Order: sequence, then C-alpha cells, then structure tokens
Amino acid sequence: MKSGVATGAGTGKFAARYANAEGFYRDVNGIKLASVGIGTYLGNWDDETDVRYKDTVSAYVRKGGNVIDTAANYRFQRSERSIGNALKELSGEFGRDEIFVSTKGGYLPFDSEPESDVGKYFEEEFVSKGIAARDDLVGGSHCIAPDYLESQVEQSLRNLGIDSVDLFYIHNPEAQLGAVDRYTFEARMASAFEKLEELRDEKKIGSYGAATWNGFRVSPDDQGYHSLEGFVRTASQVGGDEHGFRYVQLPHNLAMPEAYLVPNQSAKGRAVSLLQAAEDLGITVMASASILQGQLSKGVPMHVRGVLGNPTTDAMTSIQFVRSTPGITTALVGMSSLAHVEENMSLVSVPPTPEQRFAELFTKDA
Repeated sequence: MKSGVATGAGTGKFAARYANAEGFYRDVNGIKLASVGIGTYLGNWDDETDVRYKDTVSAYVRKGGNVIDTAANYRFQRSERSIGNALKELSGEFGRDEIFVSTKGGYLPFDSEPESDVGKYFEEEFVSKGIAARDDLVGGSHCIAPDYLESQVEQSLRNLGIDSVDLFYIHNPEAQLGAVDRYTFEARMASAFEKLEELRDEKKIGSYGAATWNGFRVSPDDQGYHSLEGFVRTASQVGGDEHGFRYVQLPHNLAMPEAYLVPNQSAKGRAVSLLQAAEDLGITVMASASILQGQLSKGVPMHVRGVLGNPTTDAMTSIQFVRSTPGITTALVGMSSLAHVEENMSLVSVPPTPEQRFAELFTKDA
C-alpha cells in the first residue's frame, strides 16, 4: 500500500464492503470518509505501544474505518511509523485508494524520544542544512517555514511508507501568534500555503488545512484567533480558485461545543459559527478530542444518551454526539487498544442522530 491517494472509486469500494452502515460514510470532496476516524496522539514512546498502535490501526480498518489521523510529533514520529507498519500489513486486503491518511507538521518531531537539547537539535537538523532560520522557531518548538514544512512532508511519507499523503495540516498555527505580530503571522501562513501548493503539484499531498486547538474556538479579539474566511482568502491568493486548502480540524465534543454554538466567524457578511462558516466556504471539518482524551468516556448525563439514541456506553454516546453534529464529517477518536476499536466501531451500524433530534440537546427543556 504505497502509491496514490484516496479516490472516489477506492473509498466507494471500501464503503461497499460494509453493507449495514447507514449514514456511517460521508461524501466529501469526491470521496467517502468514515464518520469515526482513528487518532494516534497518546501513548508512551516504546516498542510495546508501537505494536499496539499497529494492531489497532489494522483492526480499525478491518472494522470499517478509513480515516487515519496522525502528526510528525505524535510519540516522536513513532505513531507515523506504526501506521506505516499497519498499512503494509493491510496492503494485501485493501488498496491505497481506499484509505484516507492525514498528518500534520509544525512542532519539532524529534526522533523516537525527547531531545535533551532542543536548541542543538534544531540547529543541527534544520538551521545547518538551510531548511530553517533560527528566527523561524517560536516557543522553542514550532516552525512553519516553507522548507521546514516540505522536510516534514518528506519525513512523514518515509515514516508512513507511502508516496503521497491525502491531507497535510499545519499543526496549531496559533502557536505562532504567541511570538509574532498578526502581519508577520499572515505573511508566514501565505508562504506556507504557497509551499503546500507546490507539494500538491508534485503529488506529495492531496490537500492541506489547519489543525488547531484554540484558534477557531476563541473570540475574534483573542490573540490566538483564526479567521477561516481569512485562511481561505490567503489560499485563493496563492493557489487560485482550485487551491488545496480544504480541511480544518478542531476540538469538538460535549464539553467543547463552540464550533456548533458560537458565532465567532465571518462568512458571506454574516457572523456565524465555525461549522456554518465552513459550509459557506466549502471547507470540510474534522473533529478532534471527541471523547476529550477519555474524560468523556464516563459520566455522560442520561438525558444526553437518550437524545442520541441510547448508545450502550458513555464513550459511544460522546462519539455519537460528535459524528451527529451537523457539519462535522469525522469524529476522530484515539484508539490504542483492540477493546477500544471493538467498542467504538460498533457505531458502524448505528445511524447518526437526526439533526432535529440533535438540536434538542440545546433547547431550554433539554
């Protein structure tokens, strides 16, 4: 499983393997994506966890999931390598065109374990090789210089064992705003987008986006705020109408519903929520932290479970909330054990909660 990217024909074939999956797959950007994706953020940086992630990714795909999310810095590149081993194992059963793989670049990745001298690492790996300048690094850990991002794409492709990644996110771009002014930030993002457009032309990435934590959830007067409309405008300026900025990722869950509720974005001259802005601007939204790193796997109120169709566990209820939110394509969930995969992927046969019923969660009588 090496060449190509996810395609309409490939992902359609994948979805057709799972007959009892009403509403589980979503049609976006010409492909079919599972509404529950696997994340690979948490875990120790050791061989045992590597093997466990390889096994859970393989099990997730076999259970009907085709959205795999990772980042260069997750477990110091080990998560990407575990996914690469899983994709190799799955290659006899599934084609590369059936599976959607996204990764991220921005944070220093290190190699297999933390570095004791971060400054020396950055100097030797990037500055001395002409990939980045010292001033490109902010907060001691974050860089979005164009050549640095290209190096991260190349590194991720090697780790994953594939020729092209379907989606490459700039990871938490708001980290830059703690160190540079808004004008400098926008110039850096424009240069980053320009490089990512070049990598699209070279078929090394299919599309690109921004994976954030706070940027799309905070108010416009917050230092770390991101305007989705502004990002799309920048992408259009450097890539034209057919630009590759097509996805964003942000936390969305029962405890953090701002993407659905808070009108902190502007689109078509209106103040709207992030999810409405994304719909207006043609951007696909992927939700991270669906169960908030396990915090929402217990204690979910019974009335919430009832509105969402009475899933059998709190974790499933929390995931059902996210995948049923209008405008969310995929609920990303960290799965580091086969038991997690078995439980979470039982949602393949559970339709999402209808929009009108979902809205009852936010009425006064709910």
